[in-house]
Amino acid sequence: MTDRVYNFAAGPAVLPVQVLEEAQRDLACMPGSGMSLLEMSHRSKPVIQVIEAAEEGIRNLAGIP
Repeated sequence: MTDRVYNFAAGPAVLPVQVLEEAQRDLACMPGSGMSLLEMSHRSKPVIQVIEAAEEGIRNLAGIP
């Protein structure tokens, strides 16, 4: 990626290219599932695991038990 614009405003921030590329790969096909996260039911086990992992990461980051 070239000509990246850096956003220093409040709100969404610039992500490292490596993070964007990994998200792009995993969004197209969740590892071990054979399909995109966007194609799965919000009640499916892989989606629930993503949500729980995100919640755990946020809680750890914020120091919330």
